[in-house]
Amino acid sequence: MDHVAEIYHELGRLQEAEALQSVFSEKRKTILGEDHPATLTAMGNLAKTYHQLGRLQEAGPLQFLVLKKRRTILGGDHPSTLTAMIHLAGTYRRLGRMQEAEALQRAVLEKQRTTLGEEHSQTLTTMNSLAMTYQHLGRVLEAEALQIVVFKKQKTILGEDHPETLRAMGNLANTYLQLGRLQEAEALQSVVFEKAKIILGEDHPETLTAMNNLAETYHQLGRLQEAEKLQSVVFQKQKTILGEDHPHTLIAMGDLAEIYCGLGRLQAAKELQSVIFKKQRTILGEDHPHTLISMGNLASTYWQPSQLQEAEALGTVVFEKPKTIFREDHQDTLITMSHLAETYSRLGRVQEAEALRQGTHSLSGNNISVI
Repeated sequence: MDHVAEIYHELGRLQEAEALQSVFSEKRKTILGEDHPATLTAMGNLAKTYHQLGRLQEAGPLQFLVLKKRRTILGGDHPSTLTAMIHLAGTYRRLGRMQEAEALQRAVLEKQRTTLGEEHSQTLTTMNSLAMTYQHLGRVLEAEALQIVVFKKQKTILGEDHPETLRAMGNLANTYLQLGRLQEAEALQSVVFEKAKIILGEDHPETLTAMNNLAETYHQLGRLQEAEKLQSVVFQKQKTILGEDHPHTLIAMGDLAEIYCGLGRLQAAKELQSVIFKKQRTILGEDHPHTLISMGNLASTYWQPSQLQEAEALGTVVFEKPKTIFREDHQDTLITMSHLAETYSRLGRVQEAEALRQGTHSLSGNNISVI
């Protein structure tokens, strides 16, 4: 049963994997007891599937329990304990608990470098995960440095077509996108998308993520018709495969709404952004980074003359909150500053708009692009 669930998981058939893993985990607990290594492995696999299904509130407590038991039974340096730490860190990152995620990942990476070496697959996976956390924290150059190392080593050790290599390539491309290096991002993302379609299949979650990232790059390059075509496909597939409330579905919906904004279809954009904001506020909470981003995106759909007061009200809330969560030079803070400046400009408050734009420019420097 566990082997079949693993196959479903690799194929991206997560609902089927979860159904089998739930049964398998309960049977292990009943027959072997909660502290048996095989039971803990089954619990960890189920938590990993919860994570990928976007059921983070279920994944986190289960991963924390597995980690606690692994530490007690096996010790803090055992490979299974380190794996449990990495899985919990990934959930913390998705929940917006970046500092906790980074602390766990750095601890694991230090141990793996010592015990396994720099080129071990688990060490490289941890480096990649830490780089993604750096991305979310706005430490983009640190993320890039790690990702270049990981990508080169994965390509050499595993080959260009290995899923881990494609994942590393895609993450590096996202960092290039964050840095405003759009041509480099597109070149890598195009390769990842084409290879993922062949190796993993067109409906695999990682293929859809690659398609979503390529659509976002097309958007930033101003190729809006191409972006809309890809993003519409991603959104419909994510909704069908993962469900309407899955984080990846909401991200795809938000990206499509931004493309609609660029195409001047503001009403369609507003309808999507309103749905996203309500869902993320319910699922993730008001102060989660993704909720704040969706609130800011919703504010930008109110830039019509009759709705500028609503845009200002939302934009001000979004501008103040990220500064309590991120550094003031974090990309999301800078983007909200830019959006609020645009709102002030449209309201005729030119001096306030210019002051915000100057602040955005001085904080951003040459490290990231600001829209």
